[in-house]
Amino acid sequence: MLKKRKTYTVAVVGATGAVGEEMVATLEQRVFPVEKLRLFASERSEGQTLNYDGRDVPVEILKSDSFKGIDLVFFSAGPELSSTWVPRAVKAGCVVIDNSGRWSMDPEVPLVVPEVNVHDLKKHKGIIANPNCSTVQMVVVLKPIHDAASIKRVVVTTFQSVSGAGKKALEELMQQTIDVLNFRPLETQAFPHQIAFNCIPHIDSFLDNGYTQEEMAMVDESKKIMGDDTIRITATAVRVPVFRCHAESLNIETERKITADEVRGILAGAPGVIVYDAPEKDLYPLAIDVADKDETYVGRIREDASIDNGINLWTVTDNLRKGAALNAVQIAEKLIEMA
Repeated sequence: MLKKRKTYTVAVVGATGAVGEEMVATLEQRVFPVEKLRLFASERSEGQTLNYDGRDVPVEILKSDSFKGIDLVFFSAGPELSSTWVPRAVKAGCVVIDNSGRWSMDPEVPLVVPEVNVHDLKKHKGIIANPNCSTVQMVVVLKPIHDAASIKRVVVTTFQSVSGAGKKALEELMQQTIDVLNFRPLETQAFPHQIAFNCIPHIDSFLDNGYTQEEMAMVDESKKIMGDDTIRITATAVRVPVFRCHAESLNIETERKITADEVRGILAGAPGVIVYDAPEKDLYPLAIDVADKDETYVGRIREDASIDNGINLWTVTDNLRKGAALNAVQIAEKLIEMA
């Protein structure tokens, strides 16, 4: 477990990526008790610096002794790198919060959204997994509804921004938008198809069952986080030409009848959730409004007229913040509280 101290030596692996940079910014914004910050990235980033608390912190490359003296490590690199380096960090005495997805479904590793299952942190053995960004925003909304009315089934369609695919994806959307508007030919690298002015129903690789890894991660992770394998979940993940913030359309079937007004009341009191729902005034969550916000915004709450106990709603979350960096930092904050 993390030892109780006034300040900690903290590291971010993958610090120059979109999520890594957001982690550094979030640590500073939330005044995390950092005594010393160390940043790691690939060789192409070596020598760069990131600003933290008014000073430039150099970016290093990982070496066999890199984790010596570090208390807490945030990993925001790929699954392969996490497979290799996370066990080494734990062996060196670090507590690791991993955002790669590599450890999410490991039965020995807690998968945590603090608003939902903070108690699972007590089970950790050095590694805590940070869930998929689309899973995080879904479960903070589902859990209070499940506690109130017992969810039977969820049908979710995501509308995921390109920032979820990293910096190159952001640059590709920007460049393709410029090229389309100037009638120039497009180059496609980050996605299998043009993303500018287009939607792509394909995030991550396809599996034998016809779903993508992203979609099945939402199914499996949600059940693990909520501690209930009986909930039936089906997902369709779509990449949309938005720079920042993921949206999700949720169709929820419950055991007990629950009205739209009841859902509004439940979610209004739920941690990490803001109800923004006045469609008669054209008020509902939008990516342009939710960017840089910490909470999950919910609107378009209405009863599903096609089934007896159904609710439809719409959620928007900043995927780089609550969907990734903020959730990881909140996990670390809870670890300190529990120390």
